[in-house]
Amino acid sequence: MSQDDNSPISAQDAKRLFADWKSAPALVLAVSGGPDSVALMWLMARWRRGLQRGPGLLAVTVDHGLRTEAAREARDVKRLARELGLPHRTVRWSGDKPKSGVPAAAREARYRLLTRAAKAASASHIVTAHTRDDQAETVLMRLLRGSGVTGLAAMARVSERDDIALARPLLDVQKSRLIATLKKANIGYADDPTNRDTSFTRPRLRALLPVLAAEGGDARSLARLAMRLSRVNAAVEVLATGAERYLALKGHCAPRPARGGTAFDADAFAALPEEIRLRLLMRAINRFGHEGPAELGKLEALLAQLERSVASPKGAELFKQTLSGAMVTLKTGFICIEPAPPRRSPSRRA
Repeated sequence: MSQDDNSPISAQDAKRLFADWKSAPALVLAVSGGPDSVALMWLMARWRRGLQRGPGLLAVTVDHGLRTEAAREARDVKRLARELGLPHRTVRWSGDKPKSGVPAAAREARYRLLTRAAKAASASHIVTAHTRDDQAETVLMRLLRGSGVTGLAAMARVSERDDIALARPLLDVQKSRLIATLKKANIGYADDPTNRDTSFTRPRLRALLPVLAAEGGDARSLARLAMRLSRVNAAVEVLATGAERYLALKGHCAPRPARGGTAFDADAFAALPEEIRLRLLMRAINRFGHEGPAELGKLEALLAQLERSVASPKGAELFKQTLSGAMVTLKTGFICIEPAPPRRSPSRRA
């Protein structure tokens, strides 16, 4: 968008931002009560009124039960939704909360509850209010954690989670424009103090952004980096899919893993670029494992060990590793990936 980063979002702007979803059957709007999500709800309600036929909109607020103010904020969202002519639901994260890793656990709970609400409402998408500022912070967090290309591509405009699409129409919009939109419409919003709590990683990195901006690393630059890496990631995924098909042809005589799985011709696999080898190994481990996605660092270590064994005369006799619930072995010139056998309990071993 060409407008100044502090200008309100016009009806015409919103029409362009939300055009991809005008034919959706229904949309769940994730509305916490903060400025970004309240602006999203207000903008989408105005946009929907301008359509002759458009998706149903349901505003959903997740009360994580972590702050006493959350219940009041949910009621405020419900009141504003009613004024905008939108139905609203509050869903709650119940049960015990973790002692550490609270932001990550809360995020998982939030998406789980939103997905459940979307399925109940027959909605095709959950719409979130992630902005360019959020994208920049995500890139910075992942950069400092040593993420690969996929991680540094950060958030996509559309992704999928548990058979529900996640839509982020404001991903290239500066947060200041959303605040300017609410100010012009005279609409209030909640101020979550945890967004400034430096005991959490994201607020600490958020405080660094003005310093980085002075050196040219502002939110726009970091978001542009994510966009470019997303483009690279998409291209590498196409190459990985082609390599997977090539290995399938080369592996027509591969041994059949005992518990179901796949096998790659070791020589053909070794001839591929390292990034492609990593992705193929990750795909197979994630497909046949049962302990969640493989971590990149552990995957890199496993690949290094595997390649040393392939080069060793006795490698096929020695290599057998498990990762994320998948077992990787060398068998007569083939790399086999299959579900790992169930772990035996200490009592059974005894």
